[in-house]
Amino acid sequence: MPKWWSSGPKQETDSIFRSEVMSLVQMFLQPEAAYDTLAELGEVGCAQFRDMNTGVNAQQRKFIGEVRRCDELERKIRYVTVELEKDGHKVLDLMDDFPPAPKPRDIIELETHLEKTETEIMELAANNINLQTSYLELTEMIQVLERTDQFFSDQESHNFDLNKRGTHQDPEKSNGTLGFVAGVINREREYAFERMLWRISRGNVFVRRAEVDVPLTDPRTGSVLHKSVFVVFFQGDQLQARIRKVCTGFHAHMYPCPSSHAERMEMVKSVRTRLDDLKAIISQTEDHRNCVLNAVGKQLPKWTAMVKKMKAIYHTLNLFNVDLGNKCLIGEAWVPKRELEQVEAALAAGSATVGSTIPAFLNVLDTKKDPPTYYRLNKFTRGFQNLIDAYGISSYREVNPGLYTCITFPFLFAVMFGDMGHGTILFLLGLWMVLDEKRLLKKRGGEIWNIFFAGRYIILLMGLFAMYTGFHYNDIFSKSINVFGSHWVNVYNRTTVLTNPTLQLNPSLATRGVYPMGLDPVWQSATNKIIFLNTYKMKLSIIFGVLHMTFGVCMSVENFVFFKKYAYIILQFVPQVLFLLLMFGYMCFMMFYKWVKYSPTTDILADSPSCAPSVLIMFIDMVLFKTETAVPGCEVNMFSFQKELEMTFLFLAIICIPWILVGKPLWIKYQRRNRPAEPVVQVDEIVEKIEVSGKEVIITEVAEAHESGGHNEDDEPMSEIWIHQAIHTIEYILSTISHTASYLRLWALSLAHAQLSEVLWTMVLAMGLQMQGYTGAIGLFIIFAVWEFFTIAIMVMMEGLSAFLHTLRLHWVEFMSKFYTGAGHAFTPFCFKDLLTVVDDD
Repeated sequence: MPKWWSSGPKQETDSIFRSEVMSLVQMFLQPEAAYDTLAELGEVGCAQFRDMNTGVNAQQRKFIGEVRRCDELERKIRYVTVELEKDGHKVLDLMDDFPPAPKPRDIIELETHLEKTETEIMELAANNINLQTSYLELTEMIQVLERTDQFFSDQESHNFDLNKRGTHQDPEKSNGTLGFVAGVINREREYAFERMLWRISRGNVFVRRAEVDVPLTDPRTGSVLHKSVFVVFFQGDQLQARIRKVCTGFHAHMYPCPSSHAERMEMVKSVRTRLDDLKAIISQTEDHRNCVLNAVGKQLPKWTAMVKKMKAIYHTLNLFNVDLGNKCLIGEAWVPKRELEQVEAALAAGSATVGSTIPAFLNVLDTKKDPPTYYRLNKFTRGFQNLIDAYGISSYREVNPGLYTCITFPFLFAVMFGDMGHGTILFLLGLWMVLDEKRLLKKRGGEIWNIFFAGRYIILLMGLFAMYTGFHYNDIFSKSINVFGSHWVNVYNRTTVLTNPTLQLNPSLATRGVYPMGLDPVWQSATNKIIFLNTYKMKLSIIFGVLHMTFGVCMSVENFVFFKKYAYIILQFVPQVLFLLLMFGYMCFMMFYKWVKYSPTTDILADSPSCAPSVLIMFIDMVLFKTETAVPGCEVNMFSFQKELEMTFLFLAIICIPWILVGKPLWIKYQRRNRPAEPVVQVDEIVEKIEVSGKEVIITEVAEAHESGGHNEDDEPMSEIWIHQAIHTIEYILSTISHTASYLRLWALSLAHAQLSEVLWTMVLAMGLQMQGYTGAIGLFIIFAVWEFFTIAIMVMMEGLSAFLHTLRLHWVEFMSKFYTGAGHAFTPFCFKDLLTVVDDD
């Protein structure tokens, strides 16, 4: 009997720390209930179906006929949509209230309705084109009759036969008198037209032209036509035939034109009467067309949703396997474990809808295939998860860095973008998109707008964290604010201050304690401000970088424990974290120790700031086994056993390299040697009998051999394992050094941002602040607008985008490379809501 799933164990809570537990289920559907069952599953939207007919051509599948019918319906809907948009009618999109999937018997009625609508609209379109073509011809005829009037005079009229109309003259009845041909031609062809007439007549023609000022429109394309009226005077029957052939070849429209002025005016009146009648007919036709399109436009979104649902159902049914007896459809799907009850309820509802005597059922399969990755996201976490998925979808049940990215990403961004003013602009932008998201969600602003709107919570937090770090840097538009009062005290008298351009304050005498939070505002006016901020921000970037990388290495323990690879904790994690901490963790410790040990208020010369060594030089000497000479009165080492401790740390760090290199391959080799031989799996045929409502249904099921869709170390040759481990060891050791240096971008971009902001203030806004009087007020208004434009365009947008990309790199390369594989594939369920949700420029 099939193994039925029961809701016994306690279900897991919602979390994005790991992906959802997925189950591979096998469904057995009766043919008469399959459509309704899939309709119920599409509404639930929690099952990703697998293709059971991979060896079958798409044209040979069972429901290909129904899919083609849906394609034809979609073609008709697209045609109607184009006609609606052509006439300026807006096609509404259904946002939430989607109609249910139509019943199979309703497909005939829908086809009939769409066929009738398409035929009617096509007839109206064809009639409209014919009417517009007639209107264009009559308009051109009027232009010919009116424009050619200036080409004739009373003295010239006696040269023409009064009954002759230029184009309608019969060449056989011509007596050799002067004749003419009148018509219209496209303006871009008129010069080539004249040259051709000159060549065929050898200069024996006379051409007069006049531009048409009335706007003309092509009835078929809707493009504007620029034409000119022409009259060709000639003599001779053979020349007339040639001229008419040239006119035909250049697509010139020839119209009858009397040579008598009275006849031309009479013909103009007649044509205008016909034009007025044609305008009335065109107006009535357009009114009728608008009524038809308005009626169709109200039903079109509903029809579109119904056809899309129906096509998706039949396309999914083509993934099912039909047994030889055609008694049931067998399919497989990935379903989140906690959603199995909903799937069972959908199967029961689908069978009950059609009153099937044999209900549909499912059983859970044991498999080693790689399940898809699925996280339950909300509108806040979705933006951060998109950043991780852009690098690679998480492997199944792998630790998800998206959880921690919600905080680390805006924080590292803010370290580079630390400015309270610019952070406030970002925060207000994100806050506007968050508070007004219901209205903005319906707005279509293109691909760039969709990207910004999808990351509205990222922008909100980036602005908030930038305000926080800007408060610590005491930087607001390159200026400082005095919140707690400066803790530096002026120890000089008034005369000394006024007579000296620069003064140096002694920190042992001119301070009154440590500033409570952030930087003292007096540093804003100090001449050595850049030197001080360089040291401060550079050391902070190294400390944050080592902490971030250490956290990434520690996250690998979660994967080892969850996948029960406990030996890898000793063979991989321990040497990796030891190498990182013994080298760069020790360097960070010495930074803190240096800040504590050396003080300007001490009486011991060796502990004064003048004797403080450089931590970077000390670290380089440690690696190179080099000893620096001591300055008189100072000590080389910060503490007595420093050299012994450094040699111990360096020795242990060198030991970690072969530890990482040989530990894992030797463990795999030991496991393979002591692993018992696996029995050969035979493919057996299992025949199950299920008794439902007194009837016995035989279902033949082929046992499926276990497969592994991912990379399995057990099947990999030992030579490749040694090569991969060697590459991994070299990459980790070298990347530990390069990644630590890579975090210096936090210092570099922060310093560049602050200096560029100061340049904008001093070279742009300061000009307006120095102006006086009425002209100064006007000038300040203009200069402030310029300063605001450059602040938003350069400091917020360009600098913000640069800091965003650098932060993204720090997460993708420096952080996630320590534990993240990203070799999974996303969970894409059969869901009507995802199918019908309109995404602009997807």
